[in-house]
Amino acid sequence: MFVAELIRETREMTESWRKQGYSIGFVPTMGYLHEGHISLIKKARQENDRVVVSVFVNPTQFGPNEDFDKYPRNFERDREICEKAGVDLLFAPSVHEMYPAKNLVFVNISELGDGLCGAKRPGHFQGVCTVVTKLFNIVLPDKAYFGEKDAQQLAIIRRMTKDLNFNIQIVPCPTVRDQDGLALSSRNAYLSEVERKAALVIPRSLQAARQAILSGERDAAQIIQLIREMITAEPLAAIDYIEVVDGETLKPVSRIDGPVLVAVAVFIGKTRLIDNFWYKEGSACS
Repeated sequence: MFVAELIRETREMTESWRKQGYSIGFVPTMGYLHEGHISLIKKARQENDRVVVSVFVNPTQFGPNEDFDKYPRNFERDREICEKAGVDLLFAPSVHEMYPAKNLVFVNISELGDGLCGAKRPGHFQGVCTVVTKLFNIVLPDKAYFGEKDAQQLAIIRRMTKDLNFNIQIVPCPTVRDQDGLALSSRNAYLSEVERKAALVIPRSLQAARQAILSGERDAAQIIQLIREMITAEPLAAIDYIEVVDGETLKPVSRIDGPVLVAVAVFIGKTRLIDNFWYKEGSACS
C-alpha cells in the first residue's frame, strides 16, 4: 500500500492506473476507521482493480462550537486497517495541503441540505460538498462508496454528482451495526460505558417505529411521537430532531404514502449520534 500526503503524488498514481485501464474505487473518510468503513473498503475491493481511501478530518464541515479539535484520530491504526483490507493508496493530506490559502470557492446545495442535519449544523453540507468535490477531482474514481447511516449526506452527494456532471458512480452501502444494534460511528468512541448503554435507546426506538409502519401506521406524527416517548424516557438522551421525510426531496411528510426516511439525531451526554431507516414498498431497512 502506498501512502500519499500530497495531491500531486495521488494524482500521479491514479493517472498511471487509468492509463493502464484499471478501474478505481474510492472511499472518502475522516479516519478513526471502524467496521462500517471496512465494509465500504471491502465493497470497493470487490468491484474495482484499485482502491483509494482518503483520511482527512475536514475543518470546513465543522461549526465553531463543534468537535473538530476533539474528533478522534489514530492514523497508525487507520493505516494498518487499510493495509489489511487491501487498499492500494491511502491519501492522508494535511489541512494546509487541502486548503493552502483562504478558500474563496465553495460548493453548496439547496433544498436537500435545508432540513435534518443541515438545519441543525449550518454550513455543514457546504463543507462536505466542497471537500468531496476536491477529493473527486484529485482521485477521479470510477466509483465512490458512502454509508447509508449518513442518509442525508448520501442523498446530497448523489445529487451533487449528477448536477455537476461527475462521471462517478455513487455506491450506497448498508449501515453496519454493533451486535446490540447501535450504528457504528467514530463518535461512539466518546461514549462512556454508561452512555454507551443509554445510546441503545436510539436503535430500539427506530425498531419500534419500523414495526409500527410495517403494521400499518401511516400518520407521520404518530411515528414521531412513538420515537419521542421512547427516547425521552432515557435520562441521558436529549433529542436534536426526529423527522419523517420524503425519500427523494427530504421534505417532511404528514402521511407515509410512499418511500420515506425516518431519521433522528440524539445527544447522549455531549455526543451527538444520528441514525435512520428507510421505508420503501412494504419493507423497512436501515
